[in-house]
Order: sequence, then structure tokens, then C-alpha cells
Amino acid sequence: MATDMQRFVGTSEDDEEMGMGVKDEDEDDDDYDENGEDGNAPGMIEIDDGNGIQTAPGDNRFQQHQQFQELEEPGGGARRSRPLEEKERTKLRERRRRAITARILAGLRRHGNYNLRVRADINDVIAALAREAGWVVLPDGTTFPSRSQGQRPDGGNSAPVTSSSQVPSQQTPSASLRGVASGYGSPLEYNACQMKGVFMPAPSPYDLSSSSRSQTSIVGDGETQRDNIPGIGGSMNSVDEKQIADMPPRLPERDLAGTPYVPVYVMLPLGVINIKCELVDPDGLLKQLRVLKSINVDGVMVDCWWGIVEAHAPQEYNWNGYKRLFQMVRELKLKLQVLMSFHECGGNFGDDVCIPLPHWVAEIGRSNPDIFFTDREGRHNPECLSWGIDKERVLRGRTAVEVYFDFMRSFRVEFDEYFEDGFISMIEVGLGPCGELRYPSCPVKHGWRYPGIGEFQCYDQYMLKSLRKAAEIRGHSIWARGPDNVGTYNSQPHETGFFCDGGDYDSFYGRFFLNWYSQVLVDHGNRVLSLAKLAFEGSCIAAKLSGIYWWYKTASHAAELTAGYYNPCNRDGYASIMTMLKRNGVSLNIPCVDLQTLNQHEGFPETFADPEGLVWQVLNAGWDVGLPVVSENALPCLNRVSYNKVLDNAKPMNDPDGRHFSSFAYPRLSPLLMERQNFIEFERFVKRMHGEAVLDLQI
Repeated sequence: MATDMQRFVGTSEDDEEMGMGVKDEDEDDDDYDENGEDGNAPGMIEIDDGNGIQTAPGDNRFQQHQQFQELEEPGGGARRSRPLEEKERTKLRERRRRAITARILAGLRRHGNYNLRVRADINDVIAALAREAGWVVLPDGTTFPSRSQGQRPDGGNSAPVTSSSQVPSQQTPSASLRGVASGYGSPLEYNACQMKGVFMPAPSPYDLSSSSRSQTSIVGDGETQRDNIPGIGGSMNSVDEKQIADMPPRLPERDLAGTPYVPVYVMLPLGVINIKCELVDPDGLLKQLRVLKSINVDGVMVDCWWGIVEAHAPQEYNWNGYKRLFQMVRELKLKLQVLMSFHECGGNFGDDVCIPLPHWVAEIGRSNPDIFFTDREGRHNPECLSWGIDKERVLRGRTAVEVYFDFMRSFRVEFDEYFEDGFISMIEVGLGPCGELRYPSCPVKHGWRYPGIGEFQCYDQYMLKSLRKAAEIRGHSIWARGPDNVGTYNSQPHETGFFCDGGDYDSFYGRFFLNWYSQVLVDHGNRVLSLAKLAFEGSCIAAKLSGIYWWYKTASHAAELTAGYYNPCNRDGYASIMTMLKRNGVSLNIPCVDLQTLNQHEGFPETFADPEGLVWQVLNAGWDVGLPVVSENALPCLNRVSYNKVLDNAKPMNDPDGRHFSSFAYPRLSPLLMERQNFIEFERFVKRMHGEAVLDLQI
């Protein structure tokens, strides 16, 4: 039987990696042998001809078997038995069904990031999809829309299933694993997509239902579980295979007519330029750009991938696809923002394409894997280069920062005319995973799931060399090590000796280590941005931080610490970063301005998340030193509640200084955004960001 199943199901890496298991249902199926044997009958052979499993005769004895058998009952008499041939067909159908279920589960785990239990069956899949669509599924199978939770069906006194295996993973984050696709085949595919990064949605103060669900949820994801996730205001219902925004009644809104003009950009799909540096579907993209232009969107934002442009050999750059794209955008009189993406795309939540680092860098990494970030167990992460080699000549005679500078300088020279005429309005410089200034502390590929605290990433030889030097300067060589009581990627703060209340994070050694760890992050940002300012002299430059907001209400802020933000409750961990950004004259990009905080959701009271508190701290840290602030939403906004939250952050109410965002980027352009109802809401949002009056304002 094992051999038969292996031949049918295969031995794919998906099944091996996922620890695939499908719930046995033999006890419920009387089509199996009375003896309980689970295998082919003698003489039956499985044939896989590409069209499924078939049966073939093994010998003449089976063909000559009589159709029915008379079996003696213990108490005398006889009963009719199923024909053996029919039994075998039933067994094969059951094996095929289980194999298909196994593959579905593998795909949902790997590409959709559903954290389904190992022994999941089809009921678990249906329940997960129903919850994602905004329904409540009780343990007994009772299902009803979340909005009607106040009127549960009779007998529905049990609480929604909120097992620990159903916590959302972060998307990340970007971001990533899969992500906001260049086109969605269905609302379900859209929901499974996330913007890159590690962000998790939180409830909205505008949401009138405490049980609201998010359109999407993370992490990311990597990838993406969505059961019992704090929701972004309103809800998304699936109607006739399309998702439309569901507006809560009497939603209070501010009248933003006459307020400052905030430019709105739309991020293009991650795969708009393919791995050969060719523009994908130029005709379809042109039509979408014309529609965006018709509602006065200011421009678009596009990732410029290091792994595409300098893919094959050092300092051999291919800009062909970007040339064609930029020309198309300029002809429509739209502006352009460009992201210098020095990281890998693929594997995080929000990543719908795979764009690795350049091939020649990967070759170096095979012989010297310490050029990548490394965790305590020695696992290397090729998502981006370790900051330990910023000044080490290990990249064919160049340091990492020299490689970044040469790439940026080539871009500046290649597109000089676009800079001169102001067509390129901003350059955002990638500073780490997902383009964010942070450590890759929450890698989905290493098993991280929201709301895990993540792990420190400082165990490559170059980072450890820096740590030893810092310990020696401090006079305590014994401190030249990483902490050993920090748990694992998916631990919670109170489960560790380092991050728990009163833990070692606040000891003499803990403060030394976290100071060093966070200072390496700041120094890396300073080195790369100082060279970016040289390469793009006179242009607006931005740097993006990450919104690590889970465990924000705990003392240690554990998830922020592992990401490099030394921001416990007794220390402002963002002040030194803002000082560095101010020194280099760059703008601050803070995402997740669309996320909101309500009472902790019943499924995740342990995360102590506070996206609003985090955004408010980072915004004020930037504004206090006079930084221009740009932003983007963490998740695709499709309803008015989320748009209103963005507007509240973009143009703070009653701010005596009249501060506001310098620009805003919406991720991402997709067929779902272009659907009529969703696009009407987006057009309304653009008008309000521009300070125009809207007729249907609800006061």
C-alpha cells in the first residue's frame, strides 16, 4: 500500500517539507475490507497514465471471480457481499480523494500560508476558506456571517474555533509568499495575496462589529493563515465571485476639502518586469495606467530589482525592460517613484513572483554562505546580504556597499533625462529584507509564523567578528556571543528568559548586546544612504522602516528587538534612526498606516499588538526632527474604513503644525482594484488625499 500511495501521490518536496498528513476516514467508510486491510486486492494493478489511477487485471482468477459471494453469518444464513471489483474501485477512489486532499493542503500551506494542522481533512479546508470569506464557523460546523454574530443560530453557544494552529502568519513583511499579483484569478486568490513585509491587520475603530474579519491577513506570509484575525474596518463579502467593499452604517468622516495636497502613487505589480528584464503585458498595463490617469492619480511606483538588472555578471547591467516601462509612464504624463530593491523577492507574504539575488552572488554564497544573515542554529537566509560584509571585499573584489553604489550610479546615468525633467520624483533605497531597514528576523522559509517574536540574525562570521570587537572594547570578552535564552522564531515573550518581564533584555549584558545589534542596523543604513545621496544628488530619497507592532504592549517589545529596533518600554528605539535619516537628508517611509487597534481579538489576546501606537511613535519621532514622511498601506485597502484610517494619519486632525504626508503609495495595481465598486472607493480616496470635496461625505 505504501508503494502504491507513493507512486500515486509522489514524493514531492511539498509533501516532505509540510509533514503532510490527511485524516483517516476508514472508520466512516464501509467500502473497505471487513478485515481492515488497506491495499489492492490480489491481482489488482494500479496504472498511472497521466489521467488518473486505473485498474487492470492481474490474473485470470480475478476476471473469473463471481460477481457476488454468499458469506455465512455467525448466526446462520447468508448475506450478500459487495463485488470485489466494486470494492477495489471504491478503494482507488478513496486513495485518489486523499491524494488530492493532500496536494490541496500542501498548496495552501506553501503558497497560501494556511497553517492547517497536520491531520487536517477537507472540513478544515472548507472552514478556513469560510473564515477567510468573513464567516464564523463554530466547532459543531454551524456557519453564519460574522456581521450576524450578535444573532447566532439556536444552539450556537460555542465560541468560534480559535486553535493555536490557526494563528495568522505574517504575509510578512512583507510579504511574500505569493503576494499582490499582477492579476488575480479569483477573490480567494486575492485574499491569499499579501503585500510584502511582516504586517498583520488589526481591528478598526470604525468597525461596528467586534467580530469583524479582515479582508486579508498575514504573514507574513510569509505565508497566509486567516482564521480569527483582527479585522480592518468593515468587511469584505464574496458576491458573485467578486469582492466588494461593505460599508458600516453612519461612518463618521472628516471634511478634508481645502486640506493640503498629498500626491497618491500606485505600486505596479511585483512581476511587471520579468526575470529577463522584459516588460510583461505592455498593452494590458497601458490600459490600466490610462484608467489611473483618468482619476488624477499622480504616478506609479516600481521595484527596480538588483537580481534582474545585474543578474549574470558583476557590473553588467540590463535596463531594457525598465526603459520601455518608463517611456510608457512618461507618455501618459504620470510621475514615477522607483525602489532600489537589493533583496530577494519570493517566499515572503506579498511575493507573487520569484526574483532571487544575482546569479553571481549566489555562486559566491555557495562557497561562502556567511555573506548571508545567519540565525543561532546556523541557517543562512539568502534574502539579502549580511551587513557584516558592508566593508568586506568578498563580492569579486568589491564590498557590499560598493556593489549597491555602482548599481545606483548606473541607474542614475542610464535615466539621466528622467531625473532632469523631474519625471522621477523619488528614489526609495532598499536597506534590508523587503527593502526595509531591519534584520530578517521573521523568515517564513525558516518556519516563522505570526505572532512569533523572531530570532536574532547575527551569527555569520562577519557579524560575530564585529560583536567580538565590541565586547573587547567594552572590556568583557565573555559577552562576545548572542543570548542563549531567547526561544525560537515562534516563541512568545513570556516563554523566554530574555524577553519576559524583568528578563535579561534589561540586564547589563542584554543592554550591551541590544545596543550593538541595533547600532549595526543604524550604521548600515547610514553607509548605504550616504552613497545614495551621492549617486542621486538633488533627488528626493526615502528609506523604509518596518511596522513590527505585535508585542508592542509588552515591556520588552520582543519582536522589535529581534528586528533591530531597540525599543523597549523604557527606551525610544527610533530616535537614533531618525537622527541618521536626518543627517542624510532622506524621507521616512512608515507603512501600516491603514491598520487599526480595537479591543484585542478573542483569538489573539496574547499578541498585545498596537499598530496605531507604533505608527504614532514613529511618525512623531520623524516629525520631531523635521523629516518629510511618505507612507503606504500594509494591506490592499478596498473599503472606506481603511481609507479613512489612512487619511487620519496622512492629515492628522487638529495638528497645530499642520503636518502631513509628502506622498502616499497604494500597493498594488491589480484587477481587483479595478473592479467598479472598489475603484469608485479608490477614486473617492484620491480626491480626499488631494484636498478635494466629495459629495457623499458622511458627517
